Amino acid sequence: MTEFDYDELGLVAGLEIHQQLDTATKLFCACPTTRREPAEADRTFTRYLHPTRSELGEIDEAALEESRVEREFEYLAYDTTCLVEEDDEPPHRLDEDALAAALEIGHLLGMDAVDRAHVMRKVVIDGSNTGGFQRSTMVAEGGAIDTSEGPVGIEDLMLEEESAQRIEDREEGVLYSLDRLGIPLVEIGTKPDISSPAQAREAAERIGMLLRSTGKVKRGLGTIRQDVNVSIADGARVEMKGVQSLDDIDDLVREEVRRQVELLDIADELDARAAAVGKPRDVTDVFADTESGVIRGALDDGGEVHAVPLHGFDGLVGRELQADRRLGTEFSDHATRHGAGGIFHTDELPAYGVTAAEVAALRDAVDAGEDDAVAIVADDPETAAQSIQAVAERAETAMAGVPEETRGANDDGTSKYLRPLPGAARMYPETDVPPVDPDPSAVETPELLTEKVERYQADFDLDAGLAEQVAYGRRWQLFEQQVEAGVDATLAAQTLESTVTELRRDDVPVGQLTDAHFRGVLGLVADGDLAQEGVPELLAALAEQPGSDPAALAEELGLGSAAEDEVREAVVGVVERNSDQVAAEGMGAFSALMGECMGALRGKADGDLVSEVLREEIQQRS
Repeated sequence: MTEFDYDELGLVAGLEIHQQLDTATKLFCACPTTRREPAEADRTFTRYLHPTRSELGEIDEAALEESRVEREFEYLAYDTTCLVEEDDEPPHRLDEDALAAALEIGHLLGMDAVDRAHVMRKVVIDGSNTGGFQRSTMVAEGGAIDTSEGPVGIEDLMLEEESAQRIEDREEGVLYSLDRLGIPLVEIGTKPDISSPAQAREAAERIGMLLRSTGKVKRGLGTIRQDVNVSIADGARVEMKGVQSLDDIDDLVREEVRRQVELLDIADELDARAAAVGKPRDVTDVFADTESGVIRGALDDGGEVHAVPLHGFDGLVGRELQADRRLGTEFSDHATRHGAGGIFHTDELPAYGVTAAEVAALRDAVDAGEDDAVAIVADDPETAAQSIQAVAERAETAMAGVPEETRGANDDGTSKYLRPLPGAARMYPETDVPPVDPDPSAVETPELLTEKVERYQADFDLDAGLAEQVAYGRRWQLFEQQVEAGVDATLAAQTLESTVTELRRDDVPVGQLTDAHFRGVLGLVADGDLAQEGVPELLAALAEQPGSDPAALAEELGLGSAAEDEVREAVVGVVERNSDQVAAEGMGAFSALMGECMGALRGKADGDLVSEVLREEIQQRS
């Protein structure tokens, strides 16, 4: 991947971190924040959403584009779904626990709480909220975090309701689940102080650490996501949404810089060629006898083929902007927003069953010369017309350089077009929820995870790696409780982190394990009723049989701690079976026989005791 001189390019980036809060109830109703499986839904209902004007009579451009595609939104509702979530009842008051958690997060970021928090409505008509808007309120502003490349300012801290979960995209619309809708989340927006991909990742990691330090945020896939705003000096601000992993942020910034550099270069070339975008036309007759599967299928279903001539674009539509994404892919993104499956263009034709003769006829039909490109869409008449017009509009912006827009993050670090950037017209006051006066005086400063790591090393003699695993893990509170109860700190840490990780890799359903399971297993070890070596087998069994009692299951599996005479009997048996090897190698046979001894005892004996007895038996025979 190309590494640019980001200072020379004038890279400016900022982050928006969205983190769900771990509250008992949702932000504006008393429904639980527990996630549900779609199969648990007991009913559905359908909505169609349309944009509304702001108090100034304006309509947000992003909402307007979304509304041009008529779609049906279906929602999965559950036995816990209430009228607020269905938008059939006004929202209740702002959840106090969520506000307290947000104030604590703001405190850790060095922010100042607002004197009065007003709830606002933010227009969102992609179906992710049943009311056509998301409720959001500013809780704090100002603040900063430190990074190795300098401080990054924090612009604002918003307390918002989470959107509904997208379950399935359908031809007629989208299926959403309401279990996630309304879960409280904080949105942390940084200032555009980030000047490199590495700093973007470091800033996100720092904010993530501060969030987890509160112990008041949800954990797991989908509970935190990052949006990244990127621009270069001659480019434009682009917002990339939905970054799930911190590991992707630096790659995403690099790829967006590359995309903007390539688009600017293309714009310069188009200017030099005096490029122009022609008028879209119906070219169905050109493909009347085509054997292209895609086009033939559309025509057989009563569809049409529409084309737009791109004068001076030859060779540039196929120009790569990001890994496996070209200018033509950008055009296709806009076409698919209007229902098309994609586009073909002459930089890639003849191909896909389109012949050279058809390409020549296509060029003639739209008056395209050798230096021109042509893009086509084959679909039902309305979709084809709307989609090719979207392609033409995107080609117009290609001549100007980099368009401001919102893009979706892909797993490979690239991104795709979603919609125009939203503007101020999407926000207006929420009149159903009274304002609140935040009181930051009761906020306590929690121990940071970085401080917890240092304490675990100093107080419990854990190595740095294990201390970090526990501190950053989900069970640090259980770890501290078990150590206080007398369990060896290293054993507790390894059990809760390393052992669970190894079992997960072996496809053991560790998500079934509860704190009670861990307390029971560690208690058996502490009481001498279970050897440390038997912990993985017992935990694996409990994960498969979560209703079992740890002590009873250990006895059933024969995992009770073996007495010293039982250990010695097993060791002697192993040594005698391998007497020739012991006679020939002496203590050199220790490692091989140690594994056999542990296997014979099936985790019923402590490794240190087995090692001690085995050494004695080998020495007696050497």
